[in-house]
Amino acid sequence: MVKELSLKLPPHLAYQEEELKKIVSSETGFDIKNIEFLIRKRSIDARRKQIVINVNLEVYINEPAPDPVPTPKEYQDATGKPEVVIVGAGPAGLFAALRAIELGYRPIVFERGKDVRTRRRDLAAINKHDIVNPESNYCFGEGGAGTYSDGKLYTRSKKRGDIMRILEILVAHGARENILYEAHPHIGTNKLPPLVASLRESILKAGGEIHFETKVVDFILDKGRMKGVVTEEGNSFEGIGVVLATGHSARDIFILLHKRNIEIEFKPFALGVRIEHDQELIDSMQYHAKSRGPYLPPAAYSIKTQVDLKSGRHGVFSFCMCPGGFIVPSATAPGEQVVNGMSPSRRDGRYANSGMVVTVSENDLAEYHEHGPLKGMAFQSEVEKKAFKTGGESQKAPAQRMVDFVNRKVSPTLRDTSYQPGLVSSDLREYLPDFVSESLRQGFLNFKRKMPAYFTNSAQLIGVESRTSSPVRIPRDKETLEHINVKALYPCGEGAGYAGGIMSAAMDGERCVEKLIESYG
Repeated sequence: MVKELSLKLPPHLAYQEEELKKIVSSETGFDIKNIEFLIRKRSIDARRKQIVINVNLEVYINEPAPDPVPTPKEYQDATGKPEVVIVGAGPAGLFAALRAIELGYRPIVFERGKDVRTRRRDLAAINKHDIVNPESNYCFGEGGAGTYSDGKLYTRSKKRGDIMRILEILVAHGARENILYEAHPHIGTNKLPPLVASLRESILKAGGEIHFETKVVDFILDKGRMKGVVTEEGNSFEGIGVVLATGHSARDIFILLHKRNIEIEFKPFALGVRIEHDQELIDSMQYHAKSRGPYLPPAAYSIKTQVDLKSGRHGVFSFCMCPGGFIVPSATAPGEQVVNGMSPSRRDGRYANSGMVVTVSENDLAEYHEHGPLKGMAFQSEVEKKAFKTGGESQKAPAQRMVDFVNRKVSPTLRDTSYQPGLVSSDLREYLPDFVSESLRQGFLNFKRKMPAYFTNSAQLIGVESRTSSPVRIPRDKETLEHINVKALYPCGEGAGYAGGIMSAAMDGERCVEKLIESYG
């Protein structure tokens, strides 16, 4: 017999399996020895002072529960099969490669950066020695920007079947089972590298190719059809078509597309700073208590507001919030200063950090008109270079306490930080455009009215957070997913402007390769 249960429980019962078993036994009327269960959904309701955990269960009475973890998949051998060219080994590229194998095609993947293990040395060089390798950094390399991130698996997609499929593949390659049922699942930056390596091994074992430290510098076009790519070494590779999954920071690819008269367009994005609070403060705000206790996870938040300036209305919102995390340098070239956030799987760090960013529309970029569809990229780059100078021309980040920023005052001292290269006390208006700094200032005052504790001089603004999403969209047909002008070219994932995170990028990678094979296979 199978029975479904929906329970509302306090944390100490919801997160302890033995206590949960007793409750299930009581609810069903069956002896604890005769029942097994699977958690299908678990979420936290912290809207009231008495926190409730919603738990949906599938209870198996007098029969064993099925294995919740999919059996690791043995992919068919793709050796000698027709080939698909995939540019980029982030979530979109890796999942496109696995899906191609499932459909009987052999993926050839090109990644400008290094494999996930070797990449770590370049990350250490950024943190410790201010050395930015433009081909291997927090954005470029196996697994893409998502490998060294919080590993959030949230998405606005409504396609539950696709979502579960991606989650199950992740579990089959080493992710924890709880991502299958937690309302806001994440993997953690410490768990992502071995998982990415496992995905790679599945591709290689099935006969696929992955070329690391191999930069694509040109396309092979024949009468309006994309046939393949040319690498920096001068080697040409062709397939039935190309899935372009290069990520939001591959500026050279955007320039190449523009140079080759392959249509691209400006895409709105957001830019601002990272804000860092003590995690204990966020916990007390969200859980209405001095301590979250031993069972609740570190609290997250999501906030947004609208502000009206003379130049127009702008959204101000939190982005990629990392509980118990740390801030990292995410520049992709020397002379830039960029930050991002991440968390380990336990989210047990002292600080909480989040992007706090302002929407950037075409109306804000009139002075960049000469750059055409690359105007957003030019704006982004200019702000990052100014931030680099403000930080003393190093990977030290310009920073300012929150209340000081609102009061237009340079902070005489700064607090300790999770940002390893260090901070430089600065007036952030030295590099932030006026509409961004004023939007942030008014946004913080709005947040103060809603959440007084959030507005504190113990919080620090660290900048610049500029790589929230791609400033370029590569237009494609809504149905076929093919580029609107170039046949057999499938712009994909965050870099093409069609995804915003690991899950949506992975799903987009699968859809693009499916459409490519459907049309040209």
